[in-house]
Amino acid sequence: MACVSRCDRRFLNVILLGFGFMFVFTAFQTMGNIEKTVLDSIQADDPEFRGDGYTSLAVIYAVFAVCNWLAPSIISVVGPRLTMVIGGITYALFILTFLLPKTWLLYVASCVIGFGAAIIWTGQGNYLTLNSDSSTISRNSGIFWAMLQASMFFGNLFVYFKFQGKTHIDHETRMVVFIVLIVLAAVGIVFLLVLRPAERADGEMVGKDTTGPLTALKKAFRLFFTKDMMLLTLTFFYTGIELSFFSGVYGPSVGFTLQIGPNAKQLVGLSGIFIGVGEVTGGLLFGILGHKTIRWGRDPIVIMGFVIHLLSFFLIFLNLPNSAPFQDTNDEAYISSSAYIAMFCSLLLGFGDSCYNTQIYSILGGVWADDSAAAFALFKFTQSVAAAASFFYSSHVGLHAQLAILLVLSTLGTVMFCWVEWRSRARRDGQRSPDLSQVEGSIATKGD
Repeated sequence: MACVSRCDRRFLNVILLGFGFMFVFTAFQTMGNIEKTVLDSIQADDPEFRGDGYTSLAVIYAVFAVCNWLAPSIISVVGPRLTMVIGGITYALFILTFLLPKTWLLYVASCVIGFGAAIIWTGQGNYLTLNSDSSTISRNSGIFWAMLQASMFFGNLFVYFKFQGKTHIDHETRMVVFIVLIVLAAVGIVFLLVLRPAERADGEMVGKDTTGPLTALKKAFRLFFTKDMMLLTLTFFYTGIELSFFSGVYGPSVGFTLQIGPNAKQLVGLSGIFIGVGEVTGGLLFGILGHKTIRWGRDPIVIMGFVIHLLSFFLIFLNLPNSAPFQDTNDEAYISSSAYIAMFCSLLLGFGDSCYNTQIYSILGGVWADDSAAAFALFKFTQSVAAAASFFYSSHVGLHAQLAILLVLSTLGTVMFCWVEWRSRARRDGQRSPDLSQVEGSIATKGD
C-alpha cells in the first residue's frame, strides 16, 4: 500500500509538470507559430520596425544551444524546480515585449528566452527522470508529451477564431492575442511553483546535486563524446530541423499560399491545431502503451514516425509552391493547393514528431537515468543548434530544398536511433552489441 501511495505521488508530480508546461507552451508555441505572420503585419503598420520572425527564432535557438552547456551546472546549484520557474518567467517576458514592438527589444528578448529555454527543458528532463523508473519512463514520457502538445491545440484554436477573415493582423487583434498568451504563461508558472520535490521509488526525497556546477559541466562534456550519445546526435539534429519546420515555417507557408483561398491566413492557426492533435494523439497512445513499448523496443515507433514524415514531406512538396516560406505568393504548386491536404500534413507532422520525441525521452531517461540532467542538456543542445540553423536558412532557402534536407536527415536520424536502441537492448540482455557490419549482414541474409 505504501509503495502504491509513493507511486501515485510520483505520478502526480509528472501530471503537475505536464500542466505547467502545457500552459507555458500554449503561450510560446502559439506565439512561435504566428510570429512571422504577426511581425509582417507590424511592419506594414510601422515601417520603422525591421524585426523578422525567422531571425528572432534563429536567435532564440542559437542562444538556447550555447546555454544548454550551462544548464546542468545551474540545476546542480538551485535544483530542477526553481530552474524551471526561472525559465518559465523568461517565456512570459518574451511575449510581453510584443506589446511594445521594437526591433532591438525583439532580439534582446529572443536572447533572454533562449537562456530560459535551455534551463527549463534541462530541468524538465531531470525532474521527469527523477520521478520515473525503468518501468514508468515510457508511460510518463508519453503522458507528459501529450499534455505539453495540447498547448498547440488550445492556443492555435484561439488564434484561428481571432484571425478569422483577416488578411492583415491589425493592432487591436494583436494586443488581445498577446495579452491572452501572457496570462496563460503566468498560469503555467504558477503550476511550476507548486511542484513538489522529486521522490525516489522508496519515498526518499531527491535533493540538489551536491557534486557542484563545474563537475556537472565536465560530466556533460564526457557524456557528449560517448559512442551512443554521438550516434544519437543525428537523431537529435533531425528533431531540431523538423521542429523549426513545423513550428515556424510550415504554418506561415500555408498562410502565404494565396492559391488556397481568401482564408489562407486563418489556416495558420488551424495548422497548429492539427499539429497539436497529432502530437497529443501520439503522446497518449505511447503513454497508455508505455509498458508494451518497453517490451517491443523503441525502434518500431521511431520507424513509424519516419514513414509518416516521409508521407507528409511528399504531400507538402506537391501541395505548396517553392516560394511559400517567404511572403504572400500566387505561385502554383504541382497540384491545386488544397487546405484539406495542408491540414492533413499538419496532422502527420505532429504525430510523426511525437513518435520521435517520446522515444528520445524514454531512451535518455532509461539509459542515462543517473546522468539525466546532462543527457537532456545534450539533447536540447543538439536540437537547438539544428533549429537555429534551420531558421537562419529558412529566410533564404525555398520550400523544396528544405524538404530535401528533412528527407536526408530523417533517414540518417532514424538509422542512428535504431542502432543505439539495438546496442542498448543487447547490453540489457547481456549479449554482445551488434556492430553495423553485423546488422547489414543479417539484413542481407534475410533478403536472400
